[in-house]
Formats: sequence, C-alpha cells, structure tokens
Amino acid sequence: MKRNFISSWGLFMFLLFAIPNANGQFIKKLAKSAQRAAERTVENRVNREASKKTDQVLDSILQPGSAAPDNKVDPKSAPEDPMQNVSGAENGGKTEVTATGKAPADELEVYSKFDFVRGDETLFFDDFEADFVGDFPAKWDTDGNGEVVSIGDSGEKWFELKGGSAYLPNFNDLPEDYTLELDIMALGLDNSTSSTSRFEFTLKDNGSYDGRSGENLAKLGIPYCQFIAIGLDVGNKINGDWIISNSIKTDLRKTVLTPHHIAIAVNGQRLRMWINETKLVDIPKMIAPGAVLSHLMLEAKGFRDGQDRIFVKNILLSKGGVDLRRKLMTEGSVSTNGILFDSGSANLQPQSMGIIRQIYQVMEQDKSLNLRIVGHTDSDGSEEVNQKLSEARAGAVRDALVSVYGIDSGRLLTQGMGESEPVSENTSPEGKAKNRRVVFERITKL
Repeated sequence: MKRNFISSWGLFMFLLFAIPNANGQFIKKLAKSAQRAAERTVENRVNREASKKTDQVLDSILQPGSAAPDNKVDPKSAPEDPMQNVSGAENGGKTEVTATGKAPADELEVYSKFDFVRGDETLFFDDFEADFVGDFPAKWDTDGNGEVVSIGDSGEKWFELKGGSAYLPNFNDLPEDYTLELDIMALGLDNSTSSTSRFEFTLKDNGSYDGRSGENLAKLGIPYCQFIAIGLDVGNKINGDWIISNSIKTDLRKTVLTPHHIAIAVNGQRLRMWINETKLVDIPKMIAPGAVLSHLMLEAKGFRDGQDRIFVKNILLSKGGVDLRRKLMTEGSVSTNGILFDSGSANLQPQSMGIIRQIYQVMEQDKSLNLRIVGHTDSDGSEEVNQKLSEARAGAVRDALVSVYGIDSGRLLTQGMGESEPVSENTSPEGKAKNRRVVFERITKL
C-alpha cells in the first residue's frame, strides 16, 4: 500500500513538470485533489492506529489475566462519579481513557422535570465498600459467580456481574410501596454486541434462580445491543399466567454507553422505571393485586464473555411513596434521604431533582410559605469538615430552587447541622445513608 502511494505521487510530480503551461489550471486542480487524497489517507491511518491503541489500553485494564491482575480498574478507564462519561483521548502520543461529563448546572436543568421521588426509609443499601476486591459481595447470593472490582487509587468499588449467573440481594421482604435504584456501567460494547444482550430485573414471589418461575412476577429488560435499536422488554405473570409480554420501542444505544442511573418505583400494582432523567415505563397493573413479590433478581444475559462487561453500584431499596408535598403542608416539616450529593462535596446529583421539584410545587402553590433548609451528614471525616459540608449542601438545595425553578431566595434560609444530630448508627452503610439527609422546615418569618 505504501509503495503504491509513493508511485502515484511520483507520477503526479512528473506530470506537474512535464505537461505544458497551457494545462496549468488543470494541474493545480489535480494537485489539490492529490493533496486532499493524501491527507485523507494519513488521517484514516492515524484514526485506525488511535482506535487500536485505545482498544489495547482498555484490554490491558479490563481483560482477565491482563495488566490488572488485582481486579483494579484504572481510574482513567471508568468514572469517579456514576454520571460521568467514559471516552478516549490522545495526549502527547499516549492514549489515555479519561472521565468527562456535563457541567452540574446543565444536568440539573435537564432533570428539572424528573418526577421520581425516592422512598423515605432505607431498607437495603450496598456500595460494596465493605467488601474485599476479588470477593463475591457479602450481601448477595448467586448460582454462578461475580466479583467486586476497584477503580484505581480512589478505592471506589463496583460489582461485576457475569453472564449465565443470577443474583439475589439478601432481603426477602418488599413492602407494597417502595423504590429501587442502582447505577450501571457497561464496557466493551460495540457493533458485535449481541441483539439478545439484556440487563434484567425480576421481581418475583420466590427465591429461586429461575427468572420465569413463580405464580407472580414482573420483569424488565434493558437492551445493550449497539448495531440496531432494540426495545425495552416488559413482562409479568399473574396467578401463573403471562399477561404482559411487550417490547417498548426506544433507542438506548447511546444511553448505555455511559454510566446510567436506574430508578424503579412500585406503588401497589403500578410500576414505573426511569433511566437517567427519562421515564420509560409506567404500567398501572404490572404487579398482581395482593401479591407479595418478595425477591429481586438481577441477570446479565447475552453478553460476550470477557468482552462485554457490566458493573453495578449503589443499590438502594427504600420503603416509601410518601407524598412530600402533602406532609410538608400538613406537618410543617419533612426529612428526606433522597437528595444526593457527590461524595464529600456539595455537588447535587441530578436524580435529586424529583424531590426538589416537589418542594418547588408546594412553594409555588402557597406564596406565603417560607422554608428553612437544614443539611445533615454522617460522621465520616472531621466534625469541622462535616459542619461546613452540611452548610454547603443546604445552600446547594436553595440554589437549585432559585436558579432552576425561580423561587425567590428571600423565602429561603439555610442551616447546617453537620454530624451532630444522627437518626441512626454511623457503623453501617444503611445507617450512614439515613443520617445523610436534608430537612425542610416551615418558618413564619425570615
């Protein structure tokens, strides 16, 4: 290929000087065409080499038995924050995988109509921080395998699911009203990822590892295929009969390439699901009436072994469905664990906007309502740091109400209590999650 390119260029140079000046215009056009062709050739070659280098780096980071024998994922290959993107970048001839993402303010605006509201009582939480890298997580069961992996020196951990395995968290008592959330990160997806690749949630009435067994169940399947848009699967069984079996038309190919947040709300028979800020499922009679779907099962199906890799983190089950608007109006105060921030900072996570939106709706309805926003933290870190953090977080909630929803800042006061008023122990992930909260209190005067 290189020899042919040089020969063609030599012929062109001969023609350039051998043909009489009368053909000068033609030669100039030909020269420009040849130059563009040469540039395209070089550009294509560089792109192929860059793509090859990026693949090699990802392989060395993620492939079993590669340069990461301790199950450590390079922090440049995966986001520190679940909402960040994963992308490749060329830097001084060295290919690196870097974390990038939208500015927080942009994401808050995108989520301004997000209407998911987390339950107000934490029943189960697992961020795998208490598990050893390389081990199967202590709060889960499986009929196959899986392991906890770390992300670089940050120590952030994710649970890697394996194809052909089913996973059940260690709880077997789901209330009538609850919410379920988790973060998912998929790596290795490309145009060869199978059209059958799915991440499946199954709510069922028994603890077997068969996703179709039981008299009553509800199933959701998120597609990860890249070469064609595949719908989101929904299905249920009621009293042993399959009633719903449908594929909701949607195109999630770009969405699943970056870490994404799943939120599910069950209220009696009704089931809703959001991916990031978008509600994709809202079925009024998804759950069998009176049925107790006591078990949750997760499965990764149709993924290529060692190529398509899928990780989960921050699995949170919350009892709830309490309307914060009604409680604030009738009781004068409301406490919530559903307003989330990046770890150790006052950066609001955009999924929090469902709750903040409800507070806005109350203030918009009652123009005389003034509020104090009080931030609380867990006990990780020093008292001084936590005090300042709680103040900053209360301020961030106020700023969202003002900048996104247009509430007059003169109607809002903020206060930070740090770690001084815990409502639970600070020795477990569940207890810490309960202590990290925001309280809204009605006040008569500012």
